[in-house]
Amino acid sequence: MELRHLQHFVAVAEDQHFTRAAERLMVSQSGLSASIRALERELRAPLFVRTTRRVTLTEAGRALLTEAERILAQVRAAQDAVAAVQGVLRGTLSLGTEQCIAGVPVAQLLAAFRRQHPDVEIRLRQAGSGALAEDVAAGRLDLAFAVTTRADTEQLRCLPLTSEPMTVLCHPSHRLATGGPVTPDELGGEPFVDFHPDWGPRRTTDAAFAAAGVHRTVALEVNDVHSLLDLVEEGLGIAVVPRHFAHKRRALPALPLKADTETPYETVAMLPPPEATSPAARALMSLLETGGLAPPQEGLQDS
Repeated sequence: MELRHLQHFVAVAEDQHFTRAAERLMVSQSGLSASIRALERELRAPLFVRTTRRVTLTEAGRALLTEAERILAQVRAAQDAVAAVQGVLRGTLSLGTEQCIAGVPVAQLLAAFRRQHPDVEIRLRQAGSGALAEDVAAGRLDLAFAVTTRADTEQLRCLPLTSEPMTVLCHPSHRLATGGPVTPDELGGEPFVDFHPDWGPRRTTDAAFAAAGVHRTVALEVNDVHSLLDLVEEGLGIAVVPRHFAHKRRALPALPLKADTETPYETVAMLPPPEATSPAARALMSLLETGGLAPPQEGLQDS
């Protein structure tokens, strides 16, 4: 099995189209088709269902895709590791993150990384923590900053970064606005504004209410922080969010969520196993851990 066959297979699986995949790979369509046929012969299984409009993966193709992505990611990591030994950090850094992740100044971190490693191409993807964990485990991302979703596996390890309590946000005229800490029991009948179930804050809140045995209704579901805050500000529902979200809209009353079972919002760095972690990912983590994020100061004279 040749690496180029796997590269061709992954490209067709991503584009669901031979012509588009061939254009992206800069190979002829006939050559790409021949490469896929050779892979299917070797594996003795069809990998795609072909129609006039697109191609879709067969069951065998879906099984191969996960392993092919992981193999190609390991090959890229090996190539980058050799370059790093030679004193050159190059290649691509594929990073995933949730919005407004606690404890990680993503833009500042990437700017510092680019200053130190200008030959590395940076790619950034925003998604929920569940999807990010899957992408890191499959080799589609080098690392991700997310909220803890599960224990370590052979393909994924989580390094703790920070932890903070959850806070209830409500409209200033809400019945709880002038009170103190609230429990899930006191909020059970309220309409909630919340994120998609894959997002870390939603997972943390769901876990806290489940542990308390309290059912809640998410009436308004959004995919960005500012929409959530806007809806709460208009009195359309309350929200349970990580404490640092409250600083984005100080006019909203912020009440600590008090639960019998502590369910903190825990930020982690998701990485593949050490042997599969790319030099670029290690360099980014080193920047974060050492705090070397400040831009160089220009125009200063020695005194």
